[in-house]
Amino acid sequence: MTDPIPPVSTGRARCLPGRLVAWLDRVPYGLLALPLRVAVATVFWNSAMAHLANWNTTLYMFANMYKVPLLPPDLAAHLAVAIEVTTPALLVVGFLTRPASVVLLGMIAVIEIFVYPQAWPTHIQWAAMILILLSRGAGPLSVDHLIARRLRHGARSDVLT
Repeated sequence: MTDPIPPVSTGRARCLPGRLVAWLDRVPYGLLALPLRVAVATVFWNSAMAHLANWNTTLYMFANMYKVPLLPPDLAAHLAVAIEVTTPALLVVGFLTRPASVVLLGMIAVIEIFVYPQAWPTHIQWAAMILILLSRGAGPLSVDHLIARRLRHGARSDVLT
């Protein structure tokens, strides 16, 4: 009786998951940061557009549904919409990404605690994306990166002169 024929690619098959993981580990952060910034920006931009579409409804919601403490409802509405308009623009171009991320984390905390506490699964997803941007920055395809590069090059030329 002959031995059964071994599978042709046994070694390759075992290595395939390892090679796939190694390939994924080499994906540059810049390719991940850009869609992350756009995804977060889209969430808050869409909210701003909904609030601006009918300002009377927005004021009503802040006065009667969104119980933001310490702020009058009209001030809370203006502040929320200002954040929802400015931070997405900053994130998309990658300018002041870390400060914008801190502001959005604060806004998410207020929304989670005082407005929609039952929506924590969504809020934790937003927070996770923002925490990556906060900890790693905007990535190389950003204004932040260009400014940092310019500052580094300027500091080097000052040392040489």
